[in-house]
Amino acid sequence: MQEEPWQLAWTTYRALRLTLDAKVAHDLEAETGLSMADFEVLAETDGVLRDPAEHCVRVNALAVRMRWSTSRLSRQLGRMQQRGLITREACELDGRGDDVVLTKAGRRAIDKAMQVHAALVRTRFADLLSDDQVATFANLCGLLLDRSAASGDARHRTARKGVAPGQRSSP
Repeated sequence: MQEEPWQLAWTTYRALRLTLDAKVAHDLEAETGLSMADFEVLAETDGVLRDPAEHCVRVNALAVRMRWSTSRLSRQLGRMQQRGLITREACELDGRGDDVVLTKAGRRAIDKAMQVHAALVRTRFADLLSDDQVATFANLCGLLLDRSAASGDARHRTARKGVAPGQRSSP
C-alpha cells in the first residue's frame, strides 16, 4: 500500500527534523560543551535581555516563550545554575517569582555557541539547498505556523507572542 502524499510529507518532515536536531545537538555539545537544552535556555534568555526595555526574565514567562513546562525549565535551570551559567534571583518587581540572570560564564558560553550553532545550521541545512529552496522552505513553515495559529491553537498563538494565556504582557 502506497502512502498518501500528506503521509509521505509528514514522515519525511519528522525524519528530517529528528535527524537534523540530533546531528546539530551532538556537534554543538562536542564543540561547546552545551547541551541543546542549555543552548535553548541561554539563547532565549539572551534574546530577551538584549532588548533594552527588558531588565529581567521571569522563569514562567521564559517557559511560555520556550513552550516548556515550568517544572521542566526549573530542573534545567537548576542544572545550569550548578554549572555557573545562570543565577536565579527573586523578582524585584513583586517578589512572587524568580528571574533568570546570565552569569559572565553564561554570556561567554552563549556568545560562542551562537556562532557554532549558526555554522552547524548552515553546514547541515542551508548549504545543502539553493537560495530559492531555502526561501520556499521558510515560506511553507511560516504558512503552517500561521494556519496552526488561525485554527484556534491558543497556546501556539500566545507562545509565539511570548505571553501565556491569562498572563499580562509585562512582568
